[in-house]
Amino acid sequence: MKKPTIVSGFSKLSKRGKIRWLVENFFVNPEEVARELKSFWYGDPQKQKIFDDFSENTISNFYLPYGVVPNLEINGDLYCVPMVIEESSVVAAAAAAAKFWLKRGGFKAEIIATHKIGQVHFDWKGDYTKLHNLFSELKERILADTAHITSNMRKRGGGISQIELVNMTHLEANYYQLKMTFETCDSMGANFINSCLEESSRSLRAFISEQDSFAVEDRDVTIIMAILSNYTPECLVRTWVECPVEDLGEFDGGNMDAATFAYKFDKALKIAHIDVHRATTHNKGIFNGIDAVALATGNDFRAIESCGHTYAARDGSYKSLSSAKVENGMFKFWLDIPLAIGTVGGLTSLHPLAKRSLEMLGNPSAEELMMVIAAAGLAQNFAAVRSLVTTGIQKGHMKMHLMNILNHLEATEKEVIVVLSHFKDKLVSFTAVRDFLNILRTNPATQ
Repeated sequence: MKKPTIVSGFSKLSKRGKIRWLVENFFVNPEEVARELKSFWYGDPQKQKIFDDFSENTISNFYLPYGVVPNLEINGDLYCVPMVIEESSVVAAAAAAAKFWLKRGGFKAEIIATHKIGQVHFDWKGDYTKLHNLFSELKERILADTAHITSNMRKRGGGISQIELVNMTHLEANYYQLKMTFETCDSMGANFINSCLEESSRSLRAFISEQDSFAVEDRDVTIIMAILSNYTPECLVRTWVECPVEDLGEFDGGNMDAATFAYKFDKALKIAHIDVHRATTHNKGIFNGIDAVALATGNDFRAIESCGHTYAARDGSYKSLSSAKVENGMFKFWLDIPLAIGTVGGLTSLHPLAKRSLEMLGNPSAEELMMVIAAAGLAQNFAAVRSLVTTGIQKGHMKMHLMNILNHLEATEKEVIVVLSHFKDKLVSFTAVRDFLNILRTNPATQ
């Protein structure tokens, strides 16, 4: 590889020009790499342009598996849920959990709240009491000044629902907030919220400058920033499953009865509530399901994850997002999770497969999609904990991972058949598969 030089005007190069510069500076086989990158372009140039416009300096597409989980029943309705994820066993585990609960009443879900938050952070040296006393006037000014932005959203039942003045000077000198609550209906609403916030910051600056009751030096305010918050604890959905303990059945090939399973499952959830190391991995499993559906439907999984992890620490310590209870012969398992998502606008309307995902789900409202995403997270969590307290996580996971190992070791089709048969009833590990392949390759007669 050559030592790359500083490039000027890279963003102005054509896509082919960007690839040419990249492969010539960073790869020992530039022609092969260039062909490979171009091989992942979308066949239809118009659709490829849609992908190119999603981001900047695009040179190719990065593919991830797109799978589905059938038979996920939520509130009596059946869904086939799309999932985009590269990790082995996640889709299979969610599908197994969906099938398991289909016979036991399915998943239930409800929306608790759908409010989203934005903030105008500002620096001001004036008298807080005077501004507080004038705050009702300031709110009216903000609502009037943002009316041209909120008019369409208000027609759909949304808009700005609350404006608060927050005094933060006990933590940082001269620091205040306008904390604003929004209802964005079926839109995730990021651009809508940020537009409202920036307009509100202009209203705040103008309002303070016009107040004759303030000292001249107090008629100036410094806007630090105006931005939505991805922490939305009041955009909350709850999903759960429950059944009599005796209806849970047997586990681990009949080696574990329902009562033992329920006890161990409940204890595993208690551990995830008190031990941060376990809680982190436990919640990661929940997001295996949540992120996969968020990606498939064109939603922002990064914002969803950051919010979820903050919510998991809302009481001052990081703990499980899901909970379980065994009481009076009943097993119950539930999840409360904040999900700020949308079904209109952004990638949901532009990405071809995101549109198909929403169509597959029956073109749901944002609230319905919140319930679907949450149920997928709980299904994945149930499957993971079930494996942990019965057979162990590796038995199923490594069976699913076996093909990845074989692909890594460049096994032939004939070798794949022999290896799959050999490991049908054996523990799978990378070393074991590699060693068995080496035996096959050095002793062709064994095949």
